[in-house]
Amino acid sequence: MAERQDTLSPSRRGFLTGGLMGAAALAATGMARAGESEEVITEIQDWNRYPGDGVDARPYGQPSQFEAHVVRKNVPWLTSDSISSVNFTPLHELDGIITPNGLCFERHHGGIAEIDPAAHRLMINGLVERPLVFTMADLKRFPRENRIYFLECAANSGMEWRGSQLNGCQFTHGMVHCVAYTGVRLKHLLEEAGVKTEGKWLLAEGADASAMTRSIPMEKALDDCMVAFAMNGEALRPEQGYPIRLVVPGWEGNMWIKWLRRLEVGDQPWEQREETSKYTDLLANGKARRFTWVMDVKSVITNPSPQAPVTHGKGPMVLSGLAWSGNGAISRVDVSVDGGRNWHTARIDGPSLPMALHRFYHEFDWDGSELFLQSRAIDDKGFVQPTKEQLRAVRGPNSIYHNNGIQTWHVGTDGVIENVEIS
Repeated sequence: MAERQDTLSPSRRGFLTGGLMGAAALAATGMARAGESEEVITEIQDWNRYPGDGVDARPYGQPSQFEAHVVRKNVPWLTSDSISSVNFTPLHELDGIITPNGLCFERHHGGIAEIDPAAHRLMINGLVERPLVFTMADLKRFPRENRIYFLECAANSGMEWRGSQLNGCQFTHGMVHCVAYTGVRLKHLLEEAGVKTEGKWLLAEGADASAMTRSIPMEKALDDCMVAFAMNGEALRPEQGYPIRLVVPGWEGNMWIKWLRRLEVGDQPWEQREETSKYTDLLANGKARRFTWVMDVKSVITNPSPQAPVTHGKGPMVLSGLAWSGNGAISRVDVSVDGGRNWHTARIDGPSLPMALHRFYHEFDWDGSELFLQSRAIDDKGFVQPTKEQLRAVRGPNSIYHNNGIQTWHVGTDGVIENVEIS
């Protein structure tokens, strides 16, 4: 076999040199930076020179070593112990609408339950004609469905109620993800058990150490809820509820019970800890509003953002972000670069599905001056994402949950970005 040459022919080098001169001409527009280290394209690199690993080297595929920084991150001071805490999806590193399984945020109340699916059971009891216990094999004999939904923790953006706190959309908005769930409709299981006429509520209970429980109105349970065993085409991850979890589309994530083990039918809500002392909305007068299940219309610019500063200088810029609504689909997203004085309609690209994330883009030329980036989503029911000032006027400054206010990023002339507030 002839030895591969590591040098370029004069004609080839001349062609590349000419091309690079053209790239240098584009530098004036900010599109290219020729002459900094062009050997990466004019010279043969090691990955061109040597063969790589074969097909058996990585039996379960992993991201590139150069993407090792794209991970979930915790904020240690949020809770006293990580087994009852949260880590955050790196929204600023992602594109499209589907969140990779390994980057979906985690929220636990008693740590991850490691469950043998062969030993796991799902019970349906209470006000039913036939109390039942299902094995995993039993569940998989019901008709399956595939649905793409977002899941958002009610506390997402909660620390921003009193003003700008954390510098990065991973931390301000990273308690949301969107995946394709595979499972069975909850109504099929309830029909098998035979819900009695007086059965108006459902108590869902998890098998983890916290015994997480939430009351769900029967109308929602029989509408679009699922018992899911797969996400994005593979089995649920342990931190996402393996082997089964409840899917409650458009409603707060605390209701999506992981490690689902029991469903009890009753005639009234159970008033559990997670729906009385927690996951209620504190109002200015000291009272708490409960049963605010729906995650309202919301959006955030993910790039540029504090963890993704502008490094290319003046010229063409692609702004990207996410929008979602528990009421349905997103019909429009507006973007402002001057703190809400003027708005431009963004371009929604990719699937636009009810109760799923929507990806939006806005392309413009940056002149190097400071920017105040905002996005404002509108859903197909006509709900408009409010400002933080509008939210506080109704609920006061002491709330925690359901903050869907407009987020502002300040872009400095040096491209550094900070979390600020313009109400």
